[in-house]
This record gives sequence, structure tokens and C-alpha cells, in this order.
Amino acid sequence: MANLTKLPVTVITGFLGSGKTTLISHLMQNPGGKRLAVVVNEFGDVGVDGDILKSCAIPDCPAENILELANGCICCTVADDFIPTIEALIALDPQPEHILIETSGLALPKPLLKAFDWPDIRSKITVDGVIALADAEAVAAGRFAPNVAAVDAQRLADESIDHETPLSEVFEDQISCADLVLLTKPDLAGPEGVAKAREIIAAEAPRPLPVIEVAEGIVDPRVLLGLEAAAEDDLDARPSHHDTPHDHDHDDFESVVIDLPEQDSPEALVARIEDLARSQNILRVKGYAAVAGKPMRLLVQAVGARVRHQYDRMWEADEPRQGRLVVIAEHDDINSAAIRSVLTPETAAAE
Repeated sequence: MANLTKLPVTVITGFLGSGKTTLISHLMQNPGGKRLAVVVNEFGDVGVDGDILKSCAIPDCPAENILELANGCICCTVADDFIPTIEALIALDPQPEHILIETSGLALPKPLLKAFDWPDIRSKITVDGVIALADAEAVAAGRFAPNVAAVDAQRLADESIDHETPLSEVFEDQISCADLVLLTKPDLAGPEGVAKAREIIAAEAPRPLPVIEVAEGIVDPRVLLGLEAAAEDDLDARPSHHDTPHDHDHDDFESVVIDLPEQDSPEALVARIEDLARSQNILRVKGYAAVAGKPMRLLVQAVGARVRHQYDRMWEADEPRQGRLVVIAEHDDINSAAIRSVLTPETAAAE
């Protein structure tokens, strides 16, 4: 470091499909005069988020400032992956003025904050703030957060019953650790859904938190960057279900990667993904596909049965026109053969 000022880092967390990559893409395009660097931590083998962000690279956030940590939660691979990655960004010339970390949708943010206490980096960086994204429609529907009052009543009635689910713990830990909550996709939730989501977030938050509605990741960078929270020094105010010594793993979740042959149409692929979500309780599908007769790659992002797709870039001349999707669900819902039979019925029939 050229001076005693610590390099600020913003941790961007949120459940699967909440809009983290969309938000970071917007910040990269609108950095507020700051030279940014980005660390992407994915769950699964396909570097979709990293590819998306690198396609958005601009002079203030060039491709070499975008680093990806795939196949492993940052907080579980601190010494091997996280620390060297941060040190590599610090060593860049010119050095970034702000680092954004996009956590996996399954990551718990508090163990990551603890990593900032490592001697190798503690004197060099600080957590400017933790931004939690929450899908307004999903939160309002109660899919990712329990009814706190009802759960407490049930626990009093029968303490032997475990009313917590892995999804609720992830959601609660992300909200508990946040300095600011972005309520995404408010248009899909509608006014009543947004109000309901705000009530749930307020009930889960350990302290009053600002909640801002954001559509398509569009938000003034001045709102998110420069919070000066020094979150690594404020861990006691950020309670977690996993505050016992490293009581944190991802055995509750699993992913499978599916290679896709060239598709006849985007609509047919979307219909299969929707069927998969409904029939096998799949949480998240993301990846890309080749469509017959189309020179551009089709990017696919799905949260449950809600599927979005768009052409994102031209296929390279020497690049095989083969798609790949990563499918994420809770452990008991992952059945590789069944997933393949839905997404690639012709391949499954041949086998």
C-alpha cells in the first residue's frame, strides 16, 4: 500500500437468483469514478457469472480486475483461494480503488468477514459494507424465510422439532450480516408483495436496516459504496446460526453440470427447465446454450420455474457450439439421471 488508507471491499450477498450479477454489472458500467475490481465466487462448475461480468469490462474495471473462484465457498477456502486472490488484486498496477465480492448464493457472509482478520491482509483492506439482495417476490411468498412468530410458537410447543431449514438459515444469516438490503424485482412482487417482503426482512434483521427497492440492478453507486462500516470489526452485531467454531458446510446443497447439444429453440429449452423446477424442486439453473441457426450464445438464468434468457455474445470461431447448465438444489432433490432425462431427453433415450 502506498499509504495507510485501507482498500475498501464491498461484500454482495443474496440468495440464488436475487440479482447479484446484474447489480455488479451495473456498478461496473457506472463506477462513480472509482477504479473497481471484482471477485466472483460461484457454486458449481460453470463460470457463468464470471463470463457475464468479463463481457461488461470497461477501462475502470478491465477484465484482468475480474477474478473468479469457482467450485468452493470463499469462507471455506480462505488460505488456498481467498487470501491469494485479494493479494493479487492489491498488487495490480494501477491498484483498484474498491473491490466488489460477489458471494455464492449459498454462502454465509459472516465466515467471510472473519477472513478479513487474517494477518496477511488485515492492515491492507477493510469491509466497507455488506449488501444483501433479496428477491421481493420470493421473500413475500415465504419460500426463503420462515414466519418468525409461528416458528417460535411451534418451538415452544415442541422443542424436539427442528423448524429451521437450510434455505431459511442462509437467508437469515445474509440479512443479519447486512448493512443495507436491496429488494430486487419489485415489479414482479407488486406493492403488496413488496410490503410483505419488507415486513419479513424487518423481522429477521437484528437491527434496523435500510431497505431499497431496485429493478434490473440500477442503483446509484454512491448509495452502495463508501458506507465505511468496517464490518470486520463489528462481528458481534451480526449474529449467525453458525457462530460456533466452523459449523459451516454446504452438504445441504448439491450441483450437477449438464452438457447440452445444440437446441432447436430457446422456447423448448425454457419449457424443459420450467418442467424440471416443478417436477424435481430445483432451486437454480444457469448456463448457456447453442441454438440452431443462431450465431450468438444463449445465456440462461432460472430461479425455480422463472426463466430468463438472452443472447449475450457471438460464438468464437474455434469454440465448440455446445451448451452447459449448472443445476443446483438441496441434496435430497438432486438426481442426475432424472435431471438429464428432462434437459436432454434425446441423449437419455440413446443411453
